Amino acid sequence: MRTLLSVGERILSLLYPPRCAFCHNLMPDGVSVCAYCRRTLPYTQGAGQSRKLTHISQCVSPLYYEGVVRDSLLRYKFRSLSGYAAVYGEFLTKCIDENGISCDSICWVPLSRGRKWKRGYDQAQLLAQEISRRTGVPCERLLRKIRNNPAQSGTKSAAVRRENVKGVYRACDPEAIRGKSILLVDDIVTTGSTLSECASVLMQAGARQVSAATVACSGEKKEPLR
Repeated sequence: MRTLLSVGERILSLLYPPRCAFCHNLMPDGVSVCAYCRRTLPYTQGAGQSRKLTHISQCVSPLYYEGVVRDSLLRYKFRSLSGYAAVYGEFLTKCIDENGISCDSICWVPLSRGRKWKRGYDQAQLLAQEISRRTGVPCERLLRKIRNNPAQSGTKSAAVRRENVKGVYRACDPEAIRGKSILLVDDIVTTGSTLSECASVLMQAGARQVSAATVACSGEKKEPLR
């Protein structure tokens, strides 16, 4: 059995060789991010790591949404590369720790049922579960999406984005939310309209505080670290 498994693994490795999650170059087994990307990714730094959003005490992101980070997240969401969640989880957990965020529960910005079925997974849920695995803080389904609104990526102005997400989310169980400090997770933050709407629902359900974390944020382009 061990020999057969080894042969099967070798075949899979030939068909689907490991690649860097960011630049997509071929990598040795067991390595998910190449040394060059670790050195040159567009990291957020200092005050750029955190922003204040409506209903959210602090929203942190380890990376800017540009270059190979943008390409990587698009593959993650639209090309079934769900395994990237483990890579992003490392960066997210480090950023959360560096910014002193603590919470009683972790939840995520949910996809609609139809969009999740089409994609095969909820990318924000996988991120929340990965942070939970690394921190030991429970990950709970606290929000559900009740209306399949147009994708935020198709809208440009902040005002339109805010209107686009109004009334889209609902608390699953207010008793599971009341009095808790909650970390809300998503993949990207641009204007923050979606996160703020979700946080508003959580606060109305009785959350004590809501913080947020995303893999990447939009912002002024920074030179990579050398």
